[in-house]
Amino acid sequence: MELKSSDIALQLEQAITDAAEVEQSLQLIGSGSKQFIGRQAIGKPLDVSAHQGVINYEPRELVITVRSGTPVSQLEALLASEGQMLPFEPPHFGANATLGGTIACGLSGPRRPYTGSARDFVLGTTVINGLGQRLRFGGEVMKNVAGYDVSRMMVGAMGTLGLLLDVSMKVLPLPETECTLVQELSEAKAISLMNQLAGLPLPLSAASFDGLKLYLRLSGSEQGVKAARSQVGGERLADDADFWAKVKEHQHPFFITDKPLWRLSISAGSPPLELPGKQFIDWGGAQRWIVPDEIDVDLHAIAETQGGHAQLFRGGDRTGEVAQPLTDGLMLIHKQLKQAFDPKGILNLGRLYRKL
Repeated sequence: MELKSSDIALQLEQAITDAAEVEQSLQLIGSGSKQFIGRQAIGKPLDVSAHQGVINYEPRELVITVRSGTPVSQLEALLASEGQMLPFEPPHFGANATLGGTIACGLSGPRRPYTGSARDFVLGTTVINGLGQRLRFGGEVMKNVAGYDVSRMMVGAMGTLGLLLDVSMKVLPLPETECTLVQELSEAKAISLMNQLAGLPLPLSAASFDGLKLYLRLSGSEQGVKAARSQVGGERLADDADFWAKVKEHQHPFFITDKPLWRLSISAGSPPLELPGKQFIDWGGAQRWIVPDEIDVDLHAIAETQGGHAQLFRGGDRTGEVAQPLTDGLMLIHKQLKQAFDPKGILNLGRLYRKL
């Protein structure tokens, strides 16, 4: 007999309540497509993937509320049938990737600098905290926040503050047309041009540099894209949808490696990083993917000098600190939030930082 979503939610509440009573660590798992992100997961697995389905969808209002176990592919297909999309273009990293895992990891794709991040489009969440209590934050409209915006705080928290039951999000219409223009440039000139174009009234929706060629995607109306093409220049890329899908899903040849993959989030205008190893630039210069040749390069320190942060995204030693070290003040805030939402410290313990 198939359980109702309400029954599944109650079971999840009870599982966390029982674990809290005996201080049993829990590892929150959806499809498992993003298990490689963050520190090595510990604790008893708690499968949340059965909690699926759309709770409410108002295409005219550009708002949808979805249960966390819903596959992102199903959600995107539903939105596409109404001519709409998830504006932050989230990577899946797996055929059955769930919305809950996507939001918990805070993942956004190539469109992020031009339309916004996952956090920007979350309107509300329902979570189960570390005591098994169900809490609702935010709602289904943009202006509903008084005090802390707790719903958006769950984005990127890696499940350390609560189990996401459902998420309300703002969606946007699909662009009328898209095209990608390609030109060969040096890294320095590519970074300069990406930043120059970002300051102009152009329908840019993605900008990446693979070490040899600069790829610029234009999205919008037929007339707007046509006018922008003459201003941007470059040759049109055939089958560009496939190219951006491979960049987003890390299937581009750059990402096919057994070596550790690092992600640096820095100022878009930062100059080329003179590092041993290969690099791929995304987000108009603000996201630098690096596969270093030397293991003793301190990428955390390098990112900090550029006003950003670094993360060991895939591979390497996941028993240490893979995210940018926090200052004492920020770590204190993180600990206080963890204490407020998960006082027994049982939810995805150590997944984000060793002490959390």
